[in-house]
Amino acid sequence: MSLPQPVPPSWKDLGKSSNDLLTKDYPFFGTSLEVKTRTPSGVAFKVAGLRDSKSQAINGDIEAKYSDPKNGLVFTETWTTSNILKSQLELENYLAKGLKLDFSTSLVPDSGSKSALVNLSYKQSGVHTRGALDVFKGPTFTTDAVFGRDGFLFGAEAAYNVTEGKISRYAAAIGYNAPEYAVTVHGLNNLNTFSASYYHRVSPDVEAGAKAVYDSKSTTSGVALEVGTKAYLDSAAFVKAKINNAGVLALGYTQTLRPGVKASFGLALDTQRLNDIAPVGPAHKVGASFTFEV
Repeated sequence: MSLPQPVPPSWKDLGKSSNDLLTKDYPFFGTSLEVKTRTPSGVAFKVAGLRDSKSQAINGDIEAKYSDPKNGLVFTETWTTSNILKSQLELENYLAKGLKLDFSTSLVPDSGSKSALVNLSYKQSGVHTRGALDVFKGPTFTTDAVFGRDGFLFGAEAAYNVTEGKISRYAAAIGYNAPEYAVTVHGLNNLNTFSASYYHRVSPDVEAGAKAVYDSKSTTSGVALEVGTKAYLDSAAFVKAKINNAGVLALGYTQTLRPGVKASFGLALDTQRLNDIAPVGPAHKVGASFTFEV
């Protein structure tokens, strides 16, 4: 008798370990600040801002989130400096175990532009399926499914334009997840773009990963390749480094100063243009991120 299979990741989380390793904790596009607080009644507030080093523009948002874990309810309201109002209602395990309903809307009062997205996901042993209806765009219905067994993962996604009556996008993926490593291959953009990612926890203190992307429709030939690593210096600090085939080297350092206070610093260097010493310019970038959580 076979053992129960774990719930596989969702379609968007296939290859997440490698993507997180290569994209997160590199704040070299500017300076950002994030402050999180929580009230005794279960309301969490988050204020976030980013000063872009290239345009010098400052963008931010304020978010309020109410959670009722007993009933599987999460309600989030966000207001951005671009005057965009966002709302999200999540209900998980309320109608049935493993079923989650997510209703997201956005409104721009100045222009009257609006969007509404209805998401439905269902996960059980060995299967994770999702469906989404974009009410105002198309409308378009998107569905995806991931099946897992003994570490092997098989996934597919398709988008159907209701008005035009045709499939507008499809993709597929295959992968293998083990406790210490993961491999994922995607065929995206109607199987015109292919990506392969690899993640390996070398030891409790060291992680490594790589990603290769080939676009058959791109005007530039060849494969885009990126490799990176992460090393924990101690329980409160780690460093990250990555480099791509264009010669751009990125470095990141994150330090937990005290419980709830974290600082991250990032640097990107174009190794083919090391003579360009401008710290914030077309060749090299530097930035920092600070997070305060009460």
